[in-house]
Amino acid sequence: MTGPSTGKQEAMLASLTGLGLSAAAGLNAYIPLLLVGVLARFTDVIALPEPYRWIQSGWALGVVSVLLLAELVLDKVPVVDHVNDAVQTLVRPTVGGVIFAATTAAAQADASSWMQDHPWVGVLLGVAVAGIVHATKATARPVVNATTVGVGTPVVSAAEDVASLAMSLVAVFLPVLVVVALLLVGWAAYAMLRRVRRRRRWAAT
Repeated sequence: MTGPSTGKQEAMLASLTGLGLSAAAGLNAYIPLLLVGVLARFTDVIALPEPYRWIQSGWALGVVSVLLLAELVLDKVPVVDHVNDAVQTLVRPTVGGVIFAATTAAAQADASSWMQDHPWVGVLLGVAVAGIVHATKATARPVVNATTVGVGTPVVSAAEDVASLAMSLVAVFLPVLVVVALLLVGWAAYAMLRRVRRRRRWAAT
């Protein structure tokens, strides 16, 4: 039997997991979704509840894999990446909401009566986190493209993919480090924007 303190700790870790995966979805929607689906289908690390079992189904894994491959290519092509980001404005926050709700439920964060009565809270948190990260990414990318004449696009995109995968792994296996990982991602985004703006000022002089 788990006591109240244990239940609160589990809820906190589950929330951190959902938070990290939602942030990862803001960078690349399909990496955390595919990771959760694969782990739920082939391991005991994640046990998705019934409403979210579709994430681990064969057809879902296949579709997400194809979409991930397309994302990995399209996001590295200058100009095309802007169109892709426009499409992903709906996809990334939606996946963020779903993945937050699914993983918190899987970790039984909804053991509390409040979470059971307000399941939409997890969805909204996931949508908000993924949406903020996506907005930052979509805002920074045109600046990168313009100041590097498209050369920096595949480099930055690859870095975002690595960050999404790293954040997803940390969220699942080391959720206590999610806050640290988010701070690192935020610092990297700030440093990149600052460098890009500096290059733009140099180019204008």
